[in-house]
Amino acid sequence: MSLVRARVLTSRAMSPFRTVQPATPAVLARVTVICAALGAQVRAARVRRRWTTGRLALEAGVSRSLVYLVERGDQTSLETYVRLGSVLGLRLDLSLEDPRAKAPAGRAQDPVHAAIVEALAARYGAQGRRVEADEPFQHFQFAGRADVTAVDPGGPDLLHHEVKTAIPNVGELAGAWNVKRQYLAGALADRHAIRGGFRSVTHVLTIAWTAECLHVVRLREATIRSLGPDGPDAFARWWDGGRPASTGVTSTVVIFDPVERSRATSWASLDAIATLRPRHQGHADLLWRLRDAGHA
Repeated sequence: MSLVRARVLTSRAMSPFRTVQPATPAVLARVTVICAALGAQVRAARVRRRWTTGRLALEAGVSRSLVYLVERGDQTSLETYVRLGSVLGLRLDLSLEDPRAKAPAGRAQDPVHAAIVEALAARYGAQGRRVEADEPFQHFQFAGRADVTAVDPGGPDLLHHEVKTAIPNVGELAGAWNVKRQYLAGALADRHAIRGGFRSVTHVLTIAWTAECLHVVRLREATIRSLGPDGPDAFARWWDGGRPASTGVTSTVVIFDPVERSRATSWASLDAIATLRPRHQGHADLLWRLRDAGHA
């Protein structure tokens, strides 16, 4: 059965109402994040109890293959999540929240996003840099968070990563990214009492190395390139433990894989986008690989 047809059948099973139009990419991306988070919670609770997938399936009255799909992050019915949660001692709570009032729930609950942030923070921390994750800042009416920042006091120099595991809306991404590029460095310099600001600032839009993300990047390549018009040299020096050779502000886009590979680099620049092959099909596949590697 195709994934599209499976989603249609699942949505019909979950609701007596039929949709008139196919789900938008933004809706599908949000569903993917939610299902991945729920699957991760189910698996974690099962492992804590030292249950096999067969034991969980038997207790919940579902098939073992369905347990496997749920833990992989695939979409299923609301009833299935309630069944699995009940026998594991978990309660499913649903809410709709205004993202303008607080950070979106998916940001904190997305294990792939968390794994990428952890990988970046661990690398720069091991280099002796001052690293912050999910650091808040505010400029007048705009309140935002920087996914990862690293400060090298020798410059002082600032590195900023914005991590994206899905790109449901390029326009919203561009708006938030441009505000951070303009105001983040000044806000952090004030916070850390750095007189005169940073010698150099390197902004890196960091996109998950999945087929889903690569598709969006290729589809909106001109827009994505405008968000990171500079080459990867400054970022590459940070990555290798050095400092940018030049002063000023640079912005670049990289494709990033948090799953370590012995003979392959963890990132690729936008210059390679035409020939870049995906390492993971989508968010759920990447989550599964991270679990196998013990990172989620």
